[in-house]
Amino acid sequence: MTQEHPFAPFVRILGKGKKGSRSLTQEEAREAMRMILAGQVEPEQLGAFLMLLRVKEESPEELAGFIEAVRNHYPAPDHLQVDLDWSTYAGKKRQLPWFILTALVLADSGVKIFMHGAKGHTPDRIYTEDMLAQFNIPVAADWLQAEQGLVERNFAFMSIDSLSAEMGRIINLRPIMGLRSPVHTLCRLLNPLRARHTVDGVFHPAYGPMHQKTAQLLGVEQGLTIKGDGGEAEIKPDSECDLQWTRDGKYSTSEWPRYFPKRLVKEDLDTSDLLAVWRGEKYHEYGEGALVSTLAVVLKLLNQGENEADLIASAETMWQQRDKGKY
Repeated sequence: MTQEHPFAPFVRILGKGKKGSRSLTQEEAREAMRMILAGQVEPEQLGAFLMLLRVKEESPEELAGFIEAVRNHYPAPDHLQVDLDWSTYAGKKRQLPWFILTALVLADSGVKIFMHGAKGHTPDRIYTEDMLAQFNIPVAADWLQAEQGLVERNFAFMSIDSLSAEMGRIINLRPIMGLRSPVHTLCRLLNPLRARHTVDGVFHPAYGPMHQKTAQLLGVEQGLTIKGDGGEAEIKPDSECDLQWTRDGKYSTSEWPRYFPKRLVKEDLDTSDLLAVWRGEKYHEYGEGALVSTLAVVLKLLNQGENEADLIASAETMWQQRDKGKY
């Protein structure tokens, strides 16, 4: 009889049927992901494993275990510290990624931000990585370049392909599988530099609690998940927005009020508007409302205030006082 493959038990745990299957423990998930990263899993097993998780929906314990394994396999420098981890994996379709300007305003004020993301896994989307060139911000290919960016401008972006090559490969299996996999969620929550503050976005509101419960298991002190535009961490300024928080280890939810009293008419997307708006060469009503609203929420995450009106006022002031000639 052929000996059973060491990874087979993990597939069996997930796929044994309605009565026999269960979620992986955090320890089992960590070991399963360790094997995947070590190349000790057959392609058929990986496909079955990912899709069984997709059908079941990943648990916070599974996500935490996966993340621990990825962090162990692709360790980040211990000396490198940031104030805010910002994940950007969805890409934008209906609006431009105005949250990029939010991050640059924060960085300009002295907040150190590490941003990471992916591109290309879903067609017809605008990805953060492709937008940074117009600001002359290089995409860090390794931790040395990331550190250089943090020193020079308090901001660094690294693609998941450089951050964790195998996770990047699995994310790009989406056109083959026809579905997103748990790796999309895993990468959003990776926080490789163990920042005290984290922000990420979701499209489906049911994922918000999962994100923050996972963050709690991983020891995140201040975490925020935004049901944002297109699944990115960006407030929609013309509608209310659901927020999921971890603050000092405690989970809570809230709704952020709309910045504009009514819905705005959608405009054609011109990616050059991002830089033009930063420089003050163009006014974009939706864009400036989105970046100011997002900035206000992140200021709350960073413990810069609690009152929504005061936070909006602070965000508007920071935006008006930005260095328009910096980029």
